[in-house]
Amino acid sequence: MDVREQLSSASKVVVKVGSSSLTTPAGTIDVDRVDALVDVLATRRRAGTQIVLVSSGAIAAGLGPLGLASRPRDLATQQAAASVGQGVLVARYTSSFARYGLRVGQVLLTADDMMRRAHHANAQRTLDRLLDLDIVPIVNENDTVATDEIRFGDNDRLAALVTHLIRADALVLLSDVDALYDGPPSRAGSRRLAEIRGPEDLVGVELGRSGGRVGTGGMITKVQAAKIATGAGVPVVLTAAAHAAQALAGADVGTFFHPGGRHPGTRLLWLAHAATGRGRLHLDAGAVEAVVTRRKSLLPAGVTSVEGEFAAGDPVDLCGPRGRVLARGLVNFDAGEIPELLGRSTKELAVTLGPEYERELIHRDDIVILESTS
Repeated sequence: MDVREQLSSASKVVVKVGSSSLTTPAGTIDVDRVDALVDVLATRRRAGTQIVLVSSGAIAAGLGPLGLASRPRDLATQQAAASVGQGVLVARYTSSFARYGLRVGQVLLTADDMMRRAHHANAQRTLDRLLDLDIVPIVNENDTVATDEIRFGDNDRLAALVTHLIRADALVLLSDVDALYDGPPSRAGSRRLAEIRGPEDLVGVELGRSGGRVGTGGMITKVQAAKIATGAGVPVVLTAAAHAAQALAGADVGTFFHPGGRHPGTRLLWLAHAATGRGRLHLDAGAVEAVVTRRKSLLPAGVTSVEGEFAAGDPVDLCGPRGRVLARGLVNFDAGEIPELLGRSTKELAVTLGPEYERELIHRDDIVILESTS
């Protein structure tokens, strides 16, 4: 079977659609576009495939009711628009899927939910149960409370993480562009990239950002999302919303990203791609060798300085002597405790501070390598 044809038999698929694929030129929700997408997804759902839809559009849907001509720049107004627009968006999906006798359930997440293990497990249970109950989950970032997350990726990264969370067989990224090209699609001579087998196929490719009024993502974030999913062993198709049916059927449309990795542990995946370092630990050359090359735990003796405010259990970035972020891990101490520990052995710390200090700053099982030193 051709690798693309695997999509036609996939039993569980995540589909992500961007704001620009759902809205009119004026920025309001386009009923016909929503219905056209739902026609495709509902048909596939009734054929037996479980579908999770990651949908942008809440902020865009709120522009009209609030009398806004374009996407606001300030966070508070973005959050207000999302608050108004999320209800409009879900109501539209509810009505559209109802034409097929299907019900939907709203699931609002932030990157923080994917980062904290208790929230992560709750999200997984909720999505699994919704699918068991024959509900189509409509997932969106919780833009009404998100801070940094609201400006990241137009839900592309979230879709890739949800793909791993529910153990989906494929991820389909729908955009207003029909494929990834080696240059701007409008430029004469730009060539569609039908398949991406690895990073080498992206060398020299120009990845532009969104030029739309209502979206926030672009090809950069979609390629990043594809990297997350394929790195976890899941194939990805990137194409236009108008080609959704063909993509799900395994036709030669858009760009197909071949899976290139095994399914990693969920915790390491969210630590690498969902977590944001709350601070930094700067390592000497010996500690870099131990942690990055030999995959050892990080000990206080190998840390030269600490930056930021964080608590025990928070993710922190691990930097080499030149300041480059090489890894990320879950730290065992508060930021205020660490300066007293630096450069000292754990045995010495146990003698002077107590036995609870005879342990690593970060255990090797709680470290993910982000960049090789080679």
